[in-house]
Amino acid sequence: MKPARPFRHTPYDGSSQPFTVGLKPVDEDSWLEVDPFLVPHLAEKERLIGASLDVVFRAEPDTGAAQQEVLDLVTGHLAQYHPDTHRVSGHEVELLQAGRRVALADGPALLTASRLVQEDLVLMRPGPDGYRLAAASLCFPSSWSLAEKFGQSMTGIHDNVPGFNEGRMGRMVARIFDNLKTGQLLGRFNWSIYPDAELHHPQPKQIRVEIEDGALARLFLRVERQTLRRLPGSGDILFTIKIHHDPLAVLESQEDRAELAAGLRRQLLALDPDQLAYKGLGPTRDALAEALEALSG
Repeated sequence: MKPARPFRHTPYDGSSQPFTVGLKPVDEDSWLEVDPFLVPHLAEKERLIGASLDVVFRAEPDTGAAQQEVLDLVTGHLAQYHPDTHRVSGHEVELLQAGRRVALADGPALLTASRLVQEDLVLMRPGPDGYRLAAASLCFPSSWSLAEKFGQSMTGIHDNVPGFNEGRMGRMVARIFDNLKTGQLLGRFNWSIYPDAELHHPQPKQIRVEIEDGALARLFLRVERQTLRRLPGSGDILFTIKIHHDPLAVLESQEDRAELAAGLRRQLLALDPDQLAYKGLGPTRDALAEALEALSG
């Protein structure tokens, strides 16, 4: 596998806008991403599952068939598009680079599927109050807790997202979920900034930046690649979340650093106070913008 390339996805370059729906079609062959961090990411999932299963996995009792649909989709995709990293047989998947096997009948099917890929997997099920979170294997949350959001509707899940429930975004998402056809595959991106390289972030964040130590030196740009598709049997929607975690200190060495820094700075400066607070960037936005301006000049 090729060496890790930072800044694989750069939604802050103008290709996406924060706090918008921003869904675009995704090709089937790029549905699940396998990158050079596959082995450490899967190892961290195994650690979290072993240490605190109830924190990273929840499922309603009647989701078994839908979970199996997910596992079948995931293993089929891996067999077709990622045979160099995953060897799929009828009863197990061999993770070639990790040197271990995952039995397909070992535990809940959604959890098993999640142990094969870097993505977290979330099942959304329609009901009287709209779609709700009915099952999830969530090892790498970006400042939200599965225990708090499990069973909640889209409205409840996004109650602290600025403009989601009060504006057009929530209504648009509800329509997209209602109208999503089997076979459609859509994706979108989010970005945020974190003070460490941890993947498991269930708590709200608050970033502090000391300018004299280098505003970018210890910060990480966290990009979420999200996809959604309707399961053909159950009718549930499978929502995937893949984390890309790039050290901002590396930005200076990128050939396109000026464009990336300028794009991120523009989006930072365009955030309103509520959006800044949601991203944990209120006290540090100006310091970050100043540091990015130096790179973009």
